[in-house]
Amino acid sequence: MTNANYTELSHSDDCEKYIQQFIQEVPLRRAEIGQGTVIKRALPSRHKRMIGAWCFLDHAGPVSFPQGDGLDVGPHPHIGLQTFTWMIEGTLMHTDSVGSKQLIRPKQVNLMTAGQGISHTEVAPEQETHMHAAQLWIALPDAKRNMPPRFDHYPELPVVSRDGVEFTVLVGEFLETRSPVEVHSPLLALDLTAAETVRTRLQLNPAFEYGFMALEGTAHINQHELNEDNMVVLEPGLQDIEIELHQGARVLLLGGEPFESAILLWWNFVGRTQDELSEARDQWVNQDPRFGSIPDYNGPRLEAPALPDKMRASR
Repeated sequence: MTNANYTELSHSDDCEKYIQQFIQEVPLRRAEIGQGTVIKRALPSRHKRMIGAWCFLDHAGPVSFPQGDGLDVGPHPHIGLQTFTWMIEGTLMHTDSVGSKQLIRPKQVNLMTAGQGISHTEVAPEQETHMHAAQLWIALPDAKRNMPPRFDHYPELPVVSRDGVEFTVLVGEFLETRSPVEVHSPLLALDLTAAETVRTRLQLNPAFEYGFMALEGTAHINQHELNEDNMVVLEPGLQDIEIELHQGARVLLLGGEPFESAILLWWNFVGRTQDELSEARDQWVNQDPRFGSIPDYNGPRLEAPALPDKMRASR
């Protein structure tokens, strides 16, 4: 059955069966970082390794903590990816080895392009007592994965409304509105919020795969419940999907063309071969200039774990 058939049968049982073959629910994993900050990890998982070039997704918080007990992640390296931070509540200071120092506030995006190599820290200010954020990684395509490192801060993102839903366009284009965030693969990221319970249909790119994650509250994606314990994933081929946001819900939507290459994701690195990751690890351990330094951080660098004997590629 083609997508044209789907349009013609939009109210039939056959169409519903057709749609269901594209949808799966992926369970989230939970871990604790810092002082009681619980993260829910959606990507990568054994059920779904990537969504387009999106290769890592953590939902951190919401969490409250005493002043001085917030997140404090010491210097650590990255290669072959972009780190993307979407701040919902609280503030976080980013400092990196190319000289950037930027406080990220709610409704802002920090985008760090590691390319051939960078190191950075993430520290909650002393007076901060809250944090709620989504942390994502974007695998750089083959032609860009060794590009020079850089950092970009986006203090304002475009917002559009339809059917009672507020859409913040984080990456890509939606409803003729384009995000200023610069990425290097065909991608989409939206933050959806609703003050009241609403239902709408989202137009999809049939060439994209998609993932929905609840950041607050609950929703339904074509009758599949979306809650704090799962992600709903759509495989390529659908032209649209029905979504119901419940009162006060916030949902993160990711999309992208299936990535061009198989990747290896280990620790903070994205590469193509195990030798490439082993070299990067050794250079970090030996304080090679590849990753620079962050002299104003008062504390130790993160230590690299041992590299496994054999790694599984993601695609």
